[in-house]
Amino acid sequence: MADRNLPPLNALRAFEATARLESVSRAAEELHVTHGAVSRQLHALEEALGRPLLMRHGRGIALTAAGQQLRDSAVAAFGQLREDWAALRQDDTRPFVLGCPSSLLARWVIPRLDRLSRDLPGFTLHLSAQEEPFSPTLAGLDAALMLASAPFPPGWRIHALAPERIGPVLSPRYAGYATLKDQPAACLLGEALLHTASRPQAWPEWAGSAGLDVERLHFGQGFEHLYYLLEAAIAGLGVAIAPEPLVADDLAAGRLVAPWGFAQTSASWILAVPQRVTGAPSAALVVWLRHELETHK
Repeated sequence: MADRNLPPLNALRAFEATARLESVSRAAEELHVTHGAVSRQLHALEEALGRPLLMRHGRGIALTAAGQQLRDSAVAAFGQLREDWAALRQDDTRPFVLGCPSSLLARWVIPRLDRLSRDLPGFTLHLSAQEEPFSPTLAGLDAALMLASAPFPPGWRIHALAPERIGPVLSPRYAGYATLKDQPAACLLGEALLHTASRPQAWPEWAGSAGLDVERLHFGQGFEHLYYLLEAAIAGLGVAIAPEPLVADDLAAGRLVAPWGFAQTSASWILAVPQRVTGAPSAALVVWLRHELETHK
């Protein structure tokens, strides 16, 4: 039995195509039926509603007020249905596309890919390095892993993974290492600090948390990306500032040391998922990332 609270769905489909394309003929072409078949469906819909939806306007058509209201609802509903149906029809083996800033990708994600494969068997991941800020729609991505702080674009679902912690690091190869390593943090005010354009607030934020006069910070060599900054620190070129997880392996191996510790910032590790993406893969990834950040810093 038909649901009287819903319009005839075949007729509604014909109306949606006609209203969206602004043509009965083009609607017939899209639906692979005749012009007459579409006209009959439109007439049936108007009869079911009890008022006109379309009017002839010159050689074309115009929508009545009721037609405009139904068009808006129908176009939105069928558009969402098409998007959801396309997602459901996708091959389950399609790679999950994860966007990631290139420095974070190189220094944290890639070294953990073997563990990801073992912990999430069958999860096929495609990594997309991002050199520029993420777009508000996260176009082309199923999710984005980043260090960021609110506010976020309204189209993102935010999964908080861990608070960010940053701190100064230097290599035992650095010429001033023996002098600095046992000194209080104030000794850094006399250093030409390595820094990166991608995180200009990092040094001031850490210095403020350490009780240092931010105005007395002195900046030396700058680098475009965090990856290059940390490579410079490992090479012994100076003292850099870094998120703790990105240097954890270097600290464990003795390539870098962090004599003054790490401090929490206002930012967080997050996984941002566009509203259009649903399903278990992103949920499984969130659980894995949280565990990884907690146990394998």
